[in-house]
Amino acid sequence: MPELPEVETVRKQLRNLVLDKKIIEVLPVYEKIVDGDINEFLQIMTNNKIIDVERYGKYLVFILNDSHVLISHLRMEGKYHIRDSKYPLSKHEHIIFYFEDNTSLRYDDTRKFGRMEIRTKDNYLKVNPLAKLGSEPSKMTDNELFLKLKNKNTTIKQALLDQTVISGLGNIYVDETLFLSKIDPRRNTKEITLDEANLLTNSAKLVLDKAIKLGGTTIKSFSATDIHGKFQNHLNVHTKVNEACPVCGSTIIKIKVGGRGTYVCETCQK
Repeated sequence: MPELPEVETVRKQLRNLVLDKKIIEVLPVYEKIVDGDINEFLQIMTNNKIIDVERYGKYLVFILNDSHVLISHLRMEGKYHIRDSKYPLSKHEHIIFYFEDNTSLRYDDTRKFGRMEIRTKDNYLKVNPLAKLGSEPSKMTDNELFLKLKNKNTTIKQALLDQTVISGLGNIYVDETLFLSKIDPRRNTKEITLDEANLLTNSAKLVLDKAIKLGGTTIKSFSATDIHGKFQNHLNVHTKVNEACPVCGSTIIKIKVGGRGTYVCETCQK
């Protein structure tokens, strides 16, 4: 699924393609993508403009010209495309925003898991879904992650996937963060020391920064508009089952942690 680097890549691309364009029509092919009243959604979006695109964790936030914002979560396979307005709709394009300049912004989602919802500018950071998000690694203060972890009683892998603990990490980047930190994903959060928690924060920053520079990770269906990421060429352990660890040469294994496929070097990670 799109994680922080992929969503950030989408945000950057969209800012170059949709700002200040007037929306003259919205076509909700699959209305369940929209949380809340669909008629209110259509009324607010029609004749509005997108004046900026922000990101919080894995959420995109379209800042509108009036007093509202549109919050979008791509979930498993959501993506946006820019198309000529007359271009035929594809099978998986579910919400289409038609612009005055004869282009369109199309939300494409094979599984239909993605969600959109309207919030007001004065409260969208104060209410869910954004209010419950933990800090992103780049914004975490010293010891912040440790204080979150000491109140948990789960595996460190599951804790890092919890968006209320730390925001933006998904399966790929948690595996890579744990590898850089030399921490076994099965360890309990109560065992993580202060130094290890700060190391995890710094490792997550390094992993995410590199992934953002490379446009994210293209595994299966992720694409940002029509641009594909390259971080998959720099993965250390994720998807590398039965390959040699790049540090010690031991064989990387795949296990299940909290129901999630997890890649680990049992020699390096303790």
